[in-house]
Amino acid sequence: MEEAHLLRPVLIILAAAIVVVSLFRRVRVTPVLGYLVAGVLIGPHGLRMVNDVEAVEALAEFGVVFLLFAIGLELSLGRLFAMRRHVFGMGTLQVVVCAAVIAALARLAGLGMSEALVLGGGLALSSTAVVMRMLQDDGVMHTRAGRMALAVLLLQDLAVVPLLTVVPLLGGEGGSMARELAVAAGKATLALVLIMAAGRLLLRPVLRGVAAARTPELFTAITLFVALGVSWATALAGLSMALGAFLAGLLISETEYRHQVEADIAPFRGLLLALFFMAIGMGIDVRLLAGNAHLVAAGVLALLAAKAVVITALARAFGQPWGTAVFVGFALAQAGEFGFVLVTLAREAGALGERTGGLALLVVALSIACTPLLMMAGRAASSRVHRASGDPQGLLERETHDLRRHALVLGLGRVGRTVAQLLEAAEREYVALDRDPEVVAAGRARKIPAFYGDGSRPEVLRAAGVERASAVVITLDDAESVTRALHAVRAADHDVPVIVRARDTRSCGPLTAAGATAVVPELVEGSLQLGGRLLVALGVAEDAVEAALDEMRRDDYRRLADSGLARPDEDGAAAPKEHG
Repeated sequence: MEEAHLLRPVLIILAAAIVVVSLFRRVRVTPVLGYLVAGVLIGPHGLRMVNDVEAVEALAEFGVVFLLFAIGLELSLGRLFAMRRHVFGMGTLQVVVCAAVIAALARLAGLGMSEALVLGGGLALSSTAVVMRMLQDDGVMHTRAGRMALAVLLLQDLAVVPLLTVVPLLGGEGGSMARELAVAAGKATLALVLIMAAGRLLLRPVLRGVAAARTPELFTAITLFVALGVSWATALAGLSMALGAFLAGLLISETEYRHQVEADIAPFRGLLLALFFMAIGMGIDVRLLAGNAHLVAAGVLALLAAKAVVITALARAFGQPWGTAVFVGFALAQAGEFGFVLVTLAREAGALGERTGGLALLVVALSIACTPLLMMAGRAASSRVHRASGDPQGLLERETHDLRRHALVLGLGRVGRTVAQLLEAAEREYVALDRDPEVVAAGRARKIPAFYGDGSRPEVLRAAGVERASAVVITLDDAESVTRALHAVRAADHDVPVIVRARDTRSCGPLTAAGATAVVPELVEGSLQLGGRLLVALGVAEDAVEAALDEMRRDDYRRLADSGLARPDEDGAAAPKEHG
C-alpha cells in the first residue's frame, strides 16, 4: 500500500496536465500557460491534491537542466564565441541596469536598502526555461532575436554566482563582500576551465567507446551521466546546474554523436520541463494574492514595464533594429526561476521580510505566467514596427547582418523548398530570397527564413550577407533569371561557391563559364537516379552503380551531351515554370 500512496501524486500531476493542457490546446493557447494553471489547481494553495511542493520542485529542476543541455547541443563553441559581445556586453549591462532600476523602484515604494538590493538582483533575471521553450516552439531560436535572447540568458546564469554570494551578506552573514565575491569568482572560473578542458580531452573517446558497444541503453546512460555530472560539478562550484548542463551540451555538439544524444534526452526534457512549469503554478499562494491583489498587480506591471523598456533600449544601443529590440524587450521582461531561489535565500538570511518575500514570490510567479502573453505582444509589436519601416531590403539587412557562414538560397519554389528542408535537417543557417510575396509569406508561415528580394540585384545580395556566406544555390527555373542571378552573385562576391540548377546539359558550359562552381541539370540527374535504381534492382552492386553515375557526371555531363541523350524535355512533356 505504501507504493500506491507514493503513486497517487504522480497520477494526479499527470491527469491534471493531460486535462488542462488539452483544453488550452483546443483554444490555441501555449501549453506553458496550461501547465501553470494545472499547478495552481492541484497545488497546496488550490485544491490541495498535491502538498509536497518541495519534492516536485527538486525533480522539476532537472527539466531546466535538460532544456539547457539541448540548447547547448544546438550551438557550437565557434558560434558561442561569435556571440561574446552580446553575452558579456549587453548581458552584463542588462543585469546591472535592470537591477539598479528595480532597486530604485523598491526604494520609492518604501523598502529598505537591503530589501531593495535583493529584489533588484533577483528580479533582474529572466526565465530561461519558459523563454527558451517558447522560442523553440515558435521556431525563432536561430533568428537574430533568438540569438540575442539566448546571449542575455547565458550571462544571467553566470550572474547567479555573485548574487548567491551577495544575498547572505546583505542579511548580515559572512564577512567582507569583496573577499567573498573574489573567492566565488575564482572558484567559478577554475570550475569552468577544468570542465571545458576535461570535456575536450575525454568526451569524444568515451562516447566512441560506448557507441562501439552497440548497446542503446548504455549510450543513453552515458548521456544522462554527462549532462547530470557536469551540472553537479558546476553546482559544487557555486554555479547554476543549468549552466553546467549547457556546457555539457556545448561540448557534445562538437562531436559526431550530437544527434543521437539529442534524440535520447528528448523524452526526459519534455516531461521534466512540464513538471517544472507545474511546480511554479503550485507555488502561487492564491490567498495571499487575494488579500494583496493591488500590490502584486502593481509590482508585476512595474517589473514588466521597467525591464521591457531597459532591455529594448540596450538592444538598440547594441545595434539591433527596432523590431528585434522590441521583441527581445518583451520576451525577457518577466522574472526568472532563480528569483525563487534568491528571494527564499534572502528570507532565510534575514535580508528580506517574510511578508515582502511572500509578495515578491507572487510577483515572480505571476510575471513568469505572463510570458506567453508577453511573447504574443512582442511579436505583434515587432511586426508592426517592421511594417512601418516600409523597407524590405533594410529589414533583410538588419535580420542577417550578424550571420556568418550561412547558405543563401535564391528561389523558393519546389526545388528551393527542398533545399531549405535539407539545410534545416542539417541544422545549417540559411537565408532564402524570392520575388513573389505570396511565396515569401508561405515560406515564413513554415518558419523558413524567407525574405522578399530580387536575387539578380547585387545590392539585395549584399543585404543578405553574400560576402559572409559559405555558399549560394540558385534554384530558379527560368534560364535568363538564372544567368542574371549568377552574374549578380559574382558582381557581389568573386569567391563564394555557387551551385546552379539547370534544365539540361546545354546550360552547363555557359553557366560554368559565367562563374558557376557547379551546375546540376535536373532532367539528367532524374534520369541518372532512375537508371541507378534500375541497376540496383537488377542486382548490380551499389558501389558499381555509384561509380557509373559519377562517370556520367564527369566533365559537366559531357559524355551524355555529346551522345545527344540529354535534350531538353525529351520525354515530350514541357515542365511548368516556377520561381525555384
